[in-house]
Amino acid sequence: MTGPGRGRLLAALAALLFLAPAVVTACGGPDGGDDSTDTTITVLAAASLTDVLTKAGQVYEQAHPEVALRFSFAGSQELVAQVKQGLPADLVATADGATMAALAGRTGPATELARNELCIVTLRGNPHGITGLSGLTDPELSVVLAAPEVPAGAYSRQILDRVGLTVSPVSEEASVRAVLSKVLLGEADAGIVYVTDAVSAGTRLHRVAIPEEQNVVTAYPAAVLDEAPQKEAAEAFLAWLGSEQAGALFREAGFALP
Repeated sequence: MTGPGRGRLLAALAALLFLAPAVVTACGGPDGGDDSTDTTITVLAAASLTDVLTKAGQVYEQAHPEVALRFSFAGSQELVAQVKQGLPADLVATADGATMAALAGRTGPATELARNELCIVTLRGNPHGITGLSGLTDPELSVVLAAPEVPAGAYSRQILDRVGLTVSPVSEEASVRAVLSKVLLGEADAGIVYVTDAVSAGTRLHRVAIPEEQNVVTAYPAAVLDEAPQKEAAEAFLAWLGSEQAGALFREAGFALP
């Protein structure tokens, strides 16, 4: 295949490779750990934490070879449902306080890991010339948002309501990473995602900043589950996530620290 068709195919494949799997180990392998591993910690985490926690997990495993970290990334509302359904896990990290509050009585005290903001992402080169939130109201544009029950979706609507704008999305996605992929694949002209998601996409997308007075600051709480099979190990990992070393990884990924 040659010409534009081949270019579109390569772009689609690149976008698919960019998307993280729903369940990964810190070392990126399919099985989790190796024969020398004594403890496997299962972490349920918001999709927007995929890149930074995977990298943090690799660093932690290098310093603690007896520990393997197994991550399951999804929308925060899905994580809450999984915990309530009894999915065995040790640690949960969500993208807002409301979803963590929904797990009251099932976790220990929550620790705020990082903070984030939202931005607009468009196709590379910004072909529609979007310069701000008002540009998303153009009926000729296909805009995608996270679903209202997803923290990123709730925040997006809060921002739009704040400036008195109505946007009719062509789809409402189950996670912010799904929003990002829709734009990466050219299935939408624009979307609202976290700044860190836009950073992870690099030059493959165009980022439009949302002014501070219109934006919201989001927080990421994490807590060890009361029924954690590896409770002590999970508590140690959570404590490390608040360390200076882990903080540097969060800042590098575009997050702000508490």
